[in-house]
Amino acid sequence: MNLEHMPLVRQLDLVFRQLNEELAQLSSGLIFVHIRNNVVGKFGIRHDPIQSKGGGLNPRGQGLSETHRMEFRQLALDSLKYKTNWTHGEIQFEFALQNNILVASVQFESNYNMAALFSRDKKTKITTSV
Repeated sequence: MNLEHMPLVRQLDLVFRQLNEELAQLSSGLIFVHIRNNVVGKFGIRHDPIQSKGGGLNPRGQGLSETHRMEFRQLALDSLKYKTNWTHGEIQFEFALQNNILVASVQFESNYNMAALFSRDKKTKITTSV
């Protein structure tokens, strides 16, 4: 199946399945997903691999459990219900374990291109007044 014909929710599911093993090693971070024409392009995880406390380096804590990863994936898929009327942009999923409870947030960023707007509007004849 071609990505252009695959629903965005299915693409996002594939992203989370691809990142599953990495998430098992992380207790916090940010997943980013770049979208162009409702197709996922680049995606990945931003995280701080080294933590310092009291002047010393601390070993990384336990990562997300299987249950945490399933909850996080479902949150991401459900969040697409709130994406409206844009086809280009980025979605960021920030996450952290706090007392073994997954805390997560979602941020949408829509992108538009002025040149594309005017080339599309030549067909509909936009008049501008200032």
